[in-house]
Amino acid sequence: MDLSLPQIWVIIGLLMLVAELVSVALVFVFFAVGGLITALLAAIGLLPSLEYQIMAFSLISILTLIIFRKNAKKLLETRHDKQQEYKEFAGETAMVIRDIPASGEGKIYYRGAEWSAISQNHATIEAGSKVIIQRTEGITLVVEES
Repeated sequence: MDLSLPQIWVIIGLLMLVAELVSVALVFVFFAVGGLITALLAAIGLLPSLEYQIMAFSLISILTLIIFRKNAKKLLETRHDKQQEYKEFAGETAMVIRDIPASGEGKIYYRGAEWSAISQNHATIEAGSKVIIQRTEGITLVVEES
């Protein structure tokens, strides 16, 4: 099975996308763009030789990296703002199902699932008590007895 140069560039582009998914470095995606655009340009005949294709791949990859990486990182950082991640939980009521010690974790029942919880005031909260969710810390809910 012989592959044409555009097919090889598509494979390179797809491999770069896989590398980006594995690394999450936000670098390989720009090489994937370079590979896929080079494949398109080679397929329509604008890049007839391998030398032109390599130059186009390099130029497109580096230019997209320089132009778009900073903006893409900012966009991804604002989308994953940890303070806004579970903000909708704050103020809602839940039931303690396993005692929450003064300086440890217990369990609460909230929205049909068990959640790890800690006491905001470092006070012991017994099972069966109702609590109000104040905020989240990762996947742990910080609660206060109601």
